[in-house]
Amino acid sequence: MWRSIASNTLTLFIFLLILAFGMIAWGRQAFVGAGPLAEAICFKVNKGASLGQVGRTLEEQGAVSDARIFRIGADYSGRAKDLKFGSYLIQPKASMEQVLGSLTAGGQSTCGREVNYRISVAKSQLVLRQLDAATNRYVEVASFDPATEAAPTEYLDAAQDSDIRWRVTLAEGVTSWQVVDALKRADFMTGKIAEQPAEGTLSPDSYEVDKGADRATLIADMEKRQTATLAELWASREEGLPYKTPEEALVMASIVEKETGVAEERKMVASVFLNRIAQGMRLQTDPAVIYGITKGEGVLGRGLRQSELKRETPWNTYVIAGLPPTPIANPGRLSIDAALHPAKTEYLFFVADGSGGHAFATTLAEHNANVAKWRAIEAQQGETPPASTP
Repeated sequence: MWRSIASNTLTLFIFLLILAFGMIAWGRQAFVGAGPLAEAICFKVNKGASLGQVGRTLEEQGAVSDARIFRIGADYSGRAKDLKFGSYLIQPKASMEQVLGSLTAGGQSTCGREVNYRISVAKSQLVLRQLDAATNRYVEVASFDPATEAAPTEYLDAAQDSDIRWRVTLAEGVTSWQVVDALKRADFMTGKIAEQPAEGTLSPDSYEVDKGADRATLIADMEKRQTATLAELWASREEGLPYKTPEEALVMASIVEKETGVAEERKMVASVFLNRIAQGMRLQTDPAVIYGITKGEGVLGRGLRQSELKRETPWNTYVIAGLPPTPIANPGRLSIDAALHPAKTEYLFFVADGSGGHAFATTLAEHNANVAKWRAIEAQQGETPPASTP
């Protein structure tokens, strides 16, 4: 009888052991296998939320099939205490393991809302965007210019959300004065900027910041990036360029930046100015003349007058020889690269061609013909012709 009891007990133990292994295998498969989510969602983890609460909410929203398995998998992998608050994009069919990875990887949110403060030449805008999880594309919710417009309700409400992301984007060609002036209006930042940074020393780029970030710290980051970019490109510069220092190359880069917004043209524009320097010609670049008038404090907003083209300032390249004494804006990497790695051309002139780009010429006769074409286009558009460049 005892043998029979022992045999039955052993059989039951083996059965339970097999069942346990089976349950473990099933649970593991459920944890790493494709999830039930049919469409992408933006899932928010609130501050202080427990793993159990998060698991139940995930199950309610159809992102995981079983909150208990999600919790057990998190415990087993040692990530149960690694939840990071924020909003996260969960893709269709994401496994529990992938969902857990997204919620514990750290860093800023991968979806939800963000405010991007875009500082550009014409004006600056605070833009509130929200990610559409279905298309994985941001949709603009509200935008305004803090210099001239009141903040909309959507922005004021969003600014109270601890989960929102903040970004400052500096466009190519803005002046240091414009950057400082715009940052003073950034109500999500703190601190004062003791002095205006030197022209050309700020890197046009996108900067992720925290709410309450220090303005001076952001300026220092912009300067650090620009210094690194200039040093890198200066080290690999073409031979035979007329620059004595990296700072002179930065002056040329700023002129190139202001003369064209077409990336493919930058190296040709740089070649024009370098060819003119090589032949002892004056640069005759209107953006530099304008800088001599405005000192970078805003936009001129009109065409240049003949009297202004004749007025001597350190930046009037119709009057002075060579480069002006300082940059006339903050150039981006492509323009710095163009100044240090120009195209090999014989061009000495260029003028707008009506397409957003420019027509280049090697002789004055060719240039005058191009100017005539541009004047005709302007006449059709009913615009006042500016001076040709150069």
